[in-house]
Amino acid sequence: MDQRQLQLLERKVDEIVQLCEQLDKENRALKADALHWRSEREQLIEKTDIARAKIESMIQRLRALEKES
Repeated sequence: MDQRQLQLLERKVDEIVQLCEQLDKENRALKADALHWRSEREQLIEKTDIARAKIESMIQRLRALEKES
């Protein structure tokens, strides 16, 4: 293998290393985003469940008031 081919190969290896580093960085960012979205989703589900319980309680109280009238 002559010097020129060796330099070309070295350059390509450097490009691959840089690409791997970039992909690793993007992957870590995406995993962090996914964790954030999962956490936010869990919070929203909890808030929805609380709201649903409150609404069901209000409906029951309204029905009880309706029967008393």
